[in-house]
Amino acid sequence: MTTAQIIIIATIVIYLIMMLVVGFVCSKKNNSVGDFYLGGRRLGPLVTAMSAEASDMSSWLLMGLPGVAYLTGGAEAGWTAIGLAVGTYVNWLIVAKRLRIYSQKCHAITIPDFFANRYRDKKAVMGISAAIILIFFVPYTASGFSACGKLFSSLFGWEYHTAMIISAVIIIAYTCTGGFLAASFTDLIQSIIMTLALISIVIFGLVTAGGIDNVIENAKEIPGYFSLVNIHNTETGGSDKYSMLTIASLMAWGLGYFGMPHVLLRFMAIENKDKVKTSRRIASIWVVISMAVAILIGFIGNAITNTGKLESLDGSNSETIIIRLAQIMSENHVLLAVIAGLVFSGILACTMSTSDSQLLAASSSMSENMIKGVLGIKLTDKQSMFAARAVLIVIALLGIILAWDSNSSVFRIVSFAWAGFGATFGPAMLAALFWKRSNKYGIMAGMVLGAVMVFVWKFGIAKIGGIFAIYELLPAFIVGLAAIIIVSLLTKSPEKEIVDEFEQVKAAEKTADAVSE
Repeated sequence: MTTAQIIIIATIVIYLIMMLVVGFVCSKKNNSVGDFYLGGRRLGPLVTAMSAEASDMSSWLLMGLPGVAYLTGGAEAGWTAIGLAVGTYVNWLIVAKRLRIYSQKCHAITIPDFFANRYRDKKAVMGISAAIILIFFVPYTASGFSACGKLFSSLFGWEYHTAMIISAVIIIAYTCTGGFLAASFTDLIQSIIMTLALISIVIFGLVTAGGIDNVIENAKEIPGYFSLVNIHNTETGGSDKYSMLTIASLMAWGLGYFGMPHVLLRFMAIENKDKVKTSRRIASIWVVISMAVAILIGFIGNAITNTGKLESLDGSNSETIIIRLAQIMSENHVLLAVIAGLVFSGILACTMSTSDSQLLAASSSMSENMIKGVLGIKLTDKQSMFAARAVLIVIALLGIILAWDSNSSVFRIVSFAWAGFGATFGPAMLAALFWKRSNKYGIMAGMVLGAVMVFVWKFGIAKIGGIFAIYELLPAFIVGLAAIIIVSLLTKSPEKEIVDEFEQVKAAEKTADAVSE
């Protein structure tokens, strides 16, 4: 083992120990199930903003997005990033405060809780929403475990499965002990490390590539690469036109934010609803800068490849571009090896920050919503905490099993899970917060049809090609929203109690807006 590898391992070990310490400290503050899943609704604006975005970005930010930019240029990565940036801002602008007020009003600590209490249906609505979380979160979590396994396998030549299991155990340990507070505070730390990792790679990469001018010149020389209306075709070496429909479907990534349980839970946990504006600004700025830098890293990596200093990376191997650059960095100086260790910790950070949130959301949907809500099994707070942790471990084990195949693409897996949540919970959340005529029948129809359409479009209709070869989130979101509207209007209006609560929440938000101004 080289000196550089020893330094990198030491840096990563220190980082992992920090995460475990945070989990242990936060475990002392968990006195109830509400504390375990929502941190007692006492997250400050900085922790809320950075935790929401760190848990959102996952390994997609440091592996998936740079990999797509490295291979095909600015179009796919660029329009995806623009859609996500707009979605982030709008989600914080219209959803965050009202969900915080509404979830407290109806005593909800999970997303299925919110829908069930909002529509006064503890069985069907809760059961469907909890099932959706389990369906889409287990493979989502598996992709995170897989990314960790690939990291250590590429870096040290460790056997993939061993590396993946060790990473999973660390994530399980601090999430299982510390719950939501641990996940949120480690997410804050991880967002800082992710930022340092991005900055370090950009600086080193620009120097290695010969400066920003060389990077831009290289991009311009590749057909369709330096463009938002064309995309580089890696098979033909030429340029393909990007249609407006394709651009619209990529920007539809932003619609996914309205349905992301791990982001919505952060909104529900905000300590002071009047601080949402501060959180929105922090989150939006960080997201725009981090995604722009991630795309730039893809461009830089391509330029370095063309200088002969880095081997060409094909297919899913392109997602290891940051790992390759960090390895080159570590070979130049002891200090650079420490920085490379931070970069690898950053990759771990973005993966772990999403996996911990997904595990919490999935375990809460089973222990709180399925066991206690749907099945009606009564548990004490202590028994609920035990059940939550036990379910979390079981779900993590399922994630490990699904992550056993090392040949999957992080970007593609995340995009499918993102579409699943966006198309099922997105329309439902918007209707629940802003349309008082919506009812439980419409919400259930929207969730089910949205989920079904994601699978049908992805594995059926999209294969027809042509105008149908678009991101499945857009058509599935439209189908889910249409189902909510049509079925709600065709069935009976919600009870007066539900409508009155809706109006009370609406009035409370107006009062909060007046106070904050």
